[in-house]
Amino acid sequence: MTGALAVRHDLILVPDPRRVVVKLFVPGEDDALVRTRAQALIDRVAQLDDEETGRLLRETFDRFGNRHRDLEGTFHHHYDLVRHRIARRRDLSPTTRLLVGAYFSHEYAVEAAALCNPSMVPHPDQAGLAAGQLRVAVSLRQIGEGHLSSIGFATAVLGPGRRLTVADRAGPLVLGQRMGVRHRRDLLAAGLAEEHCDNEVTATVLYALPDRYDETTFELVLGTLPPDLLSRSTGPSTLEQLRRTDAASYATTFPAASALHQRVLWPATPAESNGLEDARFVRFTDENGPVYRATYTAYDGRRIATRALASVDLRRFEITPMRGPGARNKGVALFPRTVGGRHLALCRADGETIGLTCLDGENRWQEAVPLHAPRDSWELIQVGNCGSPIETDVGWLVLTHGVGAMRRYAIGALLLDLHRPERVVARLPGGLLSPDDADRDGYVPNVVYSCGGLVHAGELWLPYGAGDARVRFATVPVTALIAAMVESPPSGGRDA
Repeated sequence: MTGALAVRHDLILVPDPRRVVVKLFVPGEDDALVRTRAQALIDRVAQLDDEETGRLLRETFDRFGNRHRDLEGTFHHHYDLVRHRIARRRDLSPTTRLLVGAYFSHEYAVEAAALCNPSMVPHPDQAGLAAGQLRVAVSLRQIGEGHLSSIGFATAVLGPGRRLTVADRAGPLVLGQRMGVRHRRDLLAAGLAEEHCDNEVTATVLYALPDRYDETTFELVLGTLPPDLLSRSTGPSTLEQLRRTDAASYATTFPAASALHQRVLWPATPAESNGLEDARFVRFTDENGPVYRATYTAYDGRRIATRALASVDLRRFEITPMRGPGARNKGVALFPRTVGGRHLALCRADGETIGLTCLDGENRWQEAVPLHAPRDSWELIQVGNCGSPIETDVGWLVLTHGVGAMRRYAIGALLLDLHRPERVVARLPGGLLSPDDADRDGYVPNVVYSCGGLVHAGELWLPYGAGDARVRFATVPVTALIAAMVESPPSGGRDA
């Protein structure tokens, strides 16, 4: 191991159970046999007299009001979600409606179980810094009850030198508000193709839709489908598949007054219902200027799917599915710019090999070119990336992860040709960072894992998850890291 290159910092981010959000709670829906008890609960609340109703509502706001942003608005929203259970002839008072909303709400601690797998990008706000400093946004995988993951953030300042300061993460959290988005017909077509859903209904819809469309246009096209097509045996299931595929793209936005560390990207579609995992953020730059992009794994409890998000300010995010064979499996990481006019990404489409995939003209990620397969003892089970490639003067620096005996994760490194990333120029002959005694224990033992670092003032800054339970930071001099690599064979596109 070449772990002496990496210097671990003392600062550690640990899960904070006080970081909570308010979610809808419907009694009975958490039972093995779902039978809602909503109606009975509403009836019991409605039977309370005005004095008792007012007292209970005041107590609720006294207990929880300072822990959440606009708790009254949340109670109103949750009441609206169950108001169909109230008899039309019954007119509840405004206070009773709020109390109904309170009884259909609960707190969820987003990181009560674990905090791990960070990535790091330059923060959109660089004001007020001293010489040698860089403000960064750190994305975090937050794990709560039921192993449900969401994406959170922290703000930190790097420098001068190896100084690291992480801003306080206190304050009420806020979930993004789902917004409409301009959908892309090519992504809809690619999604239908992946589901092998090709019939006259889908062909008619794709023919009628423009290249970019909104929800109104989509529903208008569905509403004007010929009855002869809809009456076919596959008609209802095809409509369901069309809507499910279309819904994979959406946008979410946060209040301008919210701080970055208060924003939580929460599951918003059925495909994400069991979590958003391992976001790999990168600051992408092209002729249109910089934009933040990321990939993450959507999990519904049975299947995984790769999603991409984009944001110019880390306040409004647009989410789209990633399609094509190169986007299969976990661990897609985007390059920070085009290379030779190509949009490229690292991937692990076969589950165990680092590959390079390219976006084609139909917005599908092509079959991967293998770059690095398991070869050394510390990575014999599988290898993958630890975030987006980092551009240096001598090549693309790729942080890798390898899995060895006892499912022990360690971090290594590769160097790809700057102009032909299909070619591995050099590799680190051993691991860069491995679980030591301070890192090995946790929610998932024997794991160090990162979703992306950056270079500042000649140092590689590497945030990483330790034991899938907490977040730590390490620094490595870039020149020393590259000097420790060994040259790879020039033939072919692989290092082995």
